[in-house]
Amino acid sequence: MKIKIIVTLKSGVLDPQGKAIQQTLTGMGFNDVKEVRQGKYFDIETNESDEAKAKKNVDEMCKKLLANLVIEDYKIL
Repeated sequence: MKIKIIVTLKSGVLDPQGKAIQQTLTGMGFNDVKEVRQGKYFDIETNESDEAKAKKNVDEMCKKLLANLVIEDYKIL
């Protein structure tokens, strides 16, 4: 089973990489870009066949390693 995870910075956390991307896009002529927030994306292939168990295991992975819960949120898809 394949599980997808998106990790993003929490809304109040500064995103210097997103700001740099936004400035570069503006410099390239994309003047309508208001804001860019960047994050991380994971595809995890698991041997677990039960979807609920697989998502529970991936949730633990996010809490322990994949996301910094102080400054990041995550969504399991």
